[in-house]
Amino acid sequence: MAAAPTFRKRERMVSNLLIEALFDNGNSQSVSAFPLRAVYQTIQRRSGHGPAQLLISVPKKRFKHAVDRNRVKRQIREAYRQHKQLVWEQMADHQEMLIGLIWLSDKHYPTKEVEERVVRILLRIAKGGKVKG
Repeated sequence: MAAAPTFRKRERMVSNLLIEALFDNGNSQSVSAFPLRAVYQTIQRRSGHGPAQLLISVPKKRFKHAVDRNRVKRQIREAYRQHKQLVWEQMADHQEMLIGLIWLSDKHYPTKEVEERVVRILLRIAKGGKVKG
């Protein structure tokens, strides 16, 4: 029996350098599936890290209360945890994917709908995320 998917600390993007690289240097690509937008970039894999690192952003501008932001982040995190293999299977051994998921709406969506949008984004990233060479 296969082990249940997990979402470990090393899969979270916590480095300010990586976050700046993802959003500032112009090498990133973007896809949307409302109410989510993904910004992603492929880099050379660093030791001790998996095939992808994830950043989830739910702006305070969209939800004023932390409990609402946390609920949306929990929905996104769970959907990613269950479907991350869609991206992982496409990554070469020497590559690592940086993914930032940004919430665009100011209303809640059912968990099933959030999961469908995350899957749609991951499939689009998997198709276009490969780096030649």
